[in-house]
Amino acid sequence: MNPTPRSRTSAAPPRPPGGFGFLTPIGRENFTGRAYTELRNALMEGRMRPGQRLKIRDLARSLGVSETPVREAVMQLVRERALQMEEARAITVAGLTLAQYLELREVRLALESMAAAAAATRITDAGIRTLERLHAELVRAEASGDAPAAIGANWRFHHGLYQAAAMPELLGVIEGIWLRNGPMLNHLYPHAAPRYPGRHRHLDIIAGLRARDPVVTRDAVAADMTEGGAGLVALLRRMEESAAAMPPGTMRQAKI
Repeated sequence: MNPTPRSRTSAAPPRPPGGFGFLTPIGRENFTGRAYTELRNALMEGRMRPGQRLKIRDLARSLGVSETPVREAVMQLVRERALQMEEARAITVAGLTLAQYLELREVRLALESMAAAAAATRITDAGIRTLERLHAELVRAEASGDAPAAIGANWRFHHGLYQAAAMPELLGVIEGIWLRNGPMLNHLYPHAAPRYPGRHRHLDIIAGLRARDPVVTRDAVAADMTEGGAGLVALLRRMEESAAAMPPGTMRQAKI
């Protein structure tokens, strides 16, 4: 099940009181599909955090629908390992161990580099300008300390790049990985913000696109992933070492 993501620019129904602020109310048609798409977008965009507990009732209230379609959408995401069902049927956002994160990064390096190379030969000038605008949003959000805005802008930058490849099957696979990767980016701020030995690798990506150079664009995406994610890898390693050092039976605060 992989519905086409709903446009974020369409008029949204009024937000009902209470519930989760990171969700947008949905219309009355095709409730399960729309609920799935909104939850899916929230995961990919990093609007949910690893270990965050979700209640069907609150999700339904936020989306403005009954609990049944939300429950069906949630179970689909459980099957996709983006959400997990714990004891007493509690639903939480799935995290990744360091080993899982690194394994998925290897897969991402192959797939996202492929998409970036294809995008270099197919993206329009308007598409490049959109990526420039999204990168500027990311820079402003980081400078102002707005972590959610930075995470969202980063996702929209990369998603726009991969959409430009015009390879919908590849994009679907990449999105499936980002269902699990997106929430992990909440660990970036404030302790593992991306750092680069030179200029921001997004600028190298844009330069490769403007030159219509698949190799430069591909290599810049790979460098962005490894260099920009180095702090996150180090943080996850410290979190796991800290959790392992706790006495048996101690409540572990850092869930990854």
